[in-house]
Amino acid sequence: MPTLAAASGDTAPPPFSVAEIFTQIRLTSLLALFLVIAGAVYLYGVHRLKQRGDHWPRGRTVAFLLGGLGSIAAVTVTGLEAYDTTLLSVHMVQHMVLSMVGPIFLALGAPVTLALRTLPAANRKVLLAVLHSGAARVLTFPLVAFGIFVANPFVLYFTGLYRATLEHAWLHEFIHVHFIVTGCLFFWPLLGLDPLPNRWPYPARALLMVLSVPFHTVLGLTIMQSRTLLGGDWYPSLGLDWSNPWNDQVVAGGILWAGGEIVSVTMLGILVLQWIKQSEREAKRIDRALDRAEAEDQRRAGAVPDEPAGAATAAATKITEPAPTVRPQPDAR
Repeated sequence: MPTLAAASGDTAPPPFSVAEIFTQIRLTSLLALFLVIAGAVYLYGVHRLKQRGDHWPRGRTVAFLLGGLGSIAAVTVTGLEAYDTTLLSVHMVQHMVLSMVGPIFLALGAPVTLALRTLPAANRKVLLAVLHSGAARVLTFPLVAFGIFVANPFVLYFTGLYRATLEHAWLHEFIHVHFIVTGCLFFWPLLGLDPLPNRWPYPARALLMVLSVPFHTVLGLTIMQSRTLLGGDWYPSLGLDWSNPWNDQVVAGGILWAGGEIVSVTMLGILVLQWIKQSEREAKRIDRALDRAEAEDQRRAGAVPDEPAGAATAAATKITEPAPTVRPQPDAR
């Protein structure tokens, strides 16, 4: 039986290697164009802020450009893209980066906040109206985004949809964009810095992240132990003498399993750091309020001698000091 590559007039690709990742770069896709435009618009916004003397954290720029757009480009315009319909394991690397790694760093780049600080007033009102619309509230509600994020890979890999993405280039590109969008919907409300609706407290966000781990484990193990090949006869029909589709599928399932856990643990670490920083900011805010109360107390004490001095300071001290420990007394008999 002729291979699919021969039927389409293409020669079989060479064995996959690290060198192939850097020698088969393709910059002709619509996604590559989108990445260039997104990076240029973000840098223009940062430039406008600096022009008027405003500060924009450098870490956010690095996260958005290198961690976000950079990671997406690494799996869509390099040799990985050239092999994503040839090796399921390569596709799974794409899946993990597009749905988890890229969206996390895009969220940490706070592009919505940057837009709100640089757009004209009329455009800013439009953006805020979109952010607080009913559709945005539903899609960014953590439980809804969680359901979409978890259900998507099961629908993709255990229906005929995955085979269709291998046969149709336009659907293949659409799935890439779909991975990015669903990842952003899930991660943006959890650790994003932008003003989004449905912002949960940090303990609830961490719990939701922990709950997503078993689904990646189950999916990865199911793929590893499956007795049918994802994509049907697509991979065997390629006729590659340097790749075994069954072994490659086991590797792909392992990537999904291990990658999901690694990314989830990393995100939990980011959430903890954000939680600590928020607590520190809250502590500083309370300290400033206490300092103002003390200064006001001293001013009143100097202006009105009859008023008891130190009342506000004592109240402030009472707020910040822990309550005395009350030792339980033995029951009266």
